[in-house]
Amino acid sequence: MLRFIAIRLVQSAVLVLIVLTITFFLLHLAPGDPMARYFHPDISPETVQMIKERLGLDKPLIEQYFRWIGSFIRGDFGVSLAYNVPVRSLLADAIPNTLRLTIAALLLHIVIGVALGIVSAARRYSFFDRFSTVAALFIYSIPSFWLGLMLILLFSLKLGVLPSSHMQSIGAEQLSGIALFADRIRHLVLPAFVLGIASAASIARYMRGSMLDVLREDYIRTARAKGLPEGAVFLKHALKNAAIPIVTIIGLSLPFLLGGAVVVEKIFSWPGMGRLTVDAIYARDYPVVLAVNFVVAFMVISGNLLADIGYALLDPRITLTRRGAGR
Repeated sequence: MLRFIAIRLVQSAVLVLIVLTITFFLLHLAPGDPMARYFHPDISPETVQMIKERLGLDKPLIEQYFRWIGSFIRGDFGVSLAYNVPVRSLLADAIPNTLRLTIAALLLHIVIGVALGIVSAARRYSFFDRFSTVAALFIYSIPSFWLGLMLILLFSLKLGVLPSSHMQSIGAEQLSGIALFADRIRHLVLPAFVLGIASAASIARYMRGSMLDVLREDYIRTARAKGLPEGAVFLKHALKNAAIPIVTIIGLSLPFLLGGAVVVEKIFSWPGMGRLTVDAIYARDYPVVLAVNFVVAFMVISGNLLADIGYALLDPRITLTRRGAGR
């Protein structure tokens, strides 16, 4: 297992480098100028040129790339062109907020998806099964921005039971520990639901199909013939084997959650990496965009690696060395 993890880490490092390289050149080839904010009658051209030299934007593109790679390897993400503060400090504020939202959405995604899939498989072809199938397809096809706006209209404007934006209320820092936690949970409900519910609908369908395949196996018939309760058959014998492909799907769903967080954070004014990325793209803030891409790529690759390890732990017949050699 250690050899497999080492190989995957090397492959992941190469993949991250490729992603960052492509992103770097695409950003610089896109139309626009990050110095445009300094084009003002009150700012002399000499001052603009001095700022450009200080930021290193006067160098050839290839030289900028290698200088950036060198600083990146040293752990220096540079200085934000828009905020004039170290990118590291911006990420330190944004990453925990995005992780809070993504983890909550992932838990919702797993719990609701797996539970609905198991119940649908247990009551296959019933009214509940048909209704959940239609509902899952409907929810999966709804754009996240539209769902977010509709939930804001209903729960925030009409009913007034949940906040519509931000991570906490104004002046929440004055609240006690439990009250502050409850306030943040209330702000988390709508964005986490919007981000996780569509993925939960897809997991429910995958879980149902996987459970139905496992329930046709001979060892399930043997367990039932021994007189085991139906709940024990489902949870003890069928669920473990049916969860094997689901683990891989959950690992692969992490990129979609992180990608969806960009839209959800913008709608709900959530101060995370998604909102920071959108603002940085509009401002052509190269260091911030590249740093966020690195963090997202690292999270995605880590999720896939954990999915591979979990896949092997669930099924002892599968060895990580063989899986790695077979790719």
